[in-house]
Amino acid sequence: RMVIPAALKVLRLRPERRFCKLGDLSNAFGWKHQALVGRLESQRKVKSEAFYKKKSAATKARQEALKSVKVSTEDQKILEAAGFA
Repeated sequence: RMVIPAALKVLRLRPERRFCKLGDLSNAFGWKHQALVGRLESQRKVKSEAFYKKKSAATKARQEALKSVKVSTEDQKILEAAGFA
């Protein structure tokens, strides 16, 4: 997920314009699944947070491993020749 500034409501709408969420508008006209969508969205947020924590821990562990790795002189020469050192 990413933030696209050109799509932000606060940047696109003029201050005096009225707005609403599609789910609220649909619920006002008889849509019966707003509670279900809310429940599923809360479950998605919990799973997303767990995934992010696991991913950030793995990234941190990888960075620590990269700091502690020792490269032999032969491999270092090959990396320098390839432009990676």
